[in-house]
Amino acid sequence: MTVRVGVFGAGGRMGTTVCQAVAADPDLELVAAVDPHHAGLDLGQVTGLESDLRVGAGTDELADAALDVAVDFTQLEAARENLAWCAAHGVHAVVGTSGFGDEDLAQLRSAFTTSNCIVAANFAIGAVLMMRFAELAAPWFETAEIIELHHDGKVDAPSGTALRTAERMAAASSDWADDPTTTETVAGPRGAHGAGGIPVHSVRLRGMVAHQEVLLGTTGQSLTIRHDSYDRSSFMPGVLLAIKGVSDHPGVTVGLDSLLSASQPEVPASQPEVARRAD
Repeated sequence: MTVRVGVFGAGGRMGTTVCQAVAADPDLELVAAVDPHHAGLDLGQVTGLESDLRVGAGTDELADAALDVAVDFTQLEAARENLAWCAAHGVHAVVGTSGFGDEDLAQLRSAFTTSNCIVAANFAIGAVLMMRFAELAAPWFETAEIIELHHDGKVDAPSGTALRTAERMAAASSDWADDPTTTETVAGPRGAHGAGGIPVHSVRLRGMVAHQEVLLGTTGQSLTIRHDSYDRSSFMPGVLLAIKGVSDHPGVTVGLDSLLSASQPEVPASQPEVARRAD
């Protein structure tokens, strides 16, 4: 059965890429697009797709679209309104908008009772694995810092991915060494501090898309875990996975981990290593 999809923020960088990915997937049908900055335009003018759709100004224009899933890559205030509409109309939601706090998530859990919602700080599969690897490594190191690097159009800092990474590392280990810095020769050289007091540094540069390094150190060794998204297409496998899987995950799901676990291919049992015999 084809999943009917609408996209909030269809004219933005991520929204345009989502529209293109949905339109290219044979299991999905793009049936609605909303973006107040491009309202009234043909979707083709905005995204380059061959489409008869017109971009709507808001949720009022979605009533007749018979959506199964709505994807939101907008700004936080707009996303709150969009998700309230989805919950009230029984539409599943896939959310990549950043900035949701604990109170927001609690409200979403109360609202999504007849449909489901997936909220992810990052839809790149590699970024999800990076966070998991950092979480696994955390108990074995006493010091850690996170550096997130994004394009110069990103308005929030630190990134949701960096904050979520720190939260998961802090939950995995509470034994972090104190910051040795006693003198700052300029203000703020040690960055912000995420969960567990883990320093988080934000870089904004033209030419970048989305990148993150997790640096961990202990006696005599360090570990660097890095993920790079060079193009917004890197997020699309995760977005499509969430669109197709959201109906099977009741309530509100944070992150893609459970979806990856459900779709993980079966790995053949390892064969015992055969000792090599000396000639």
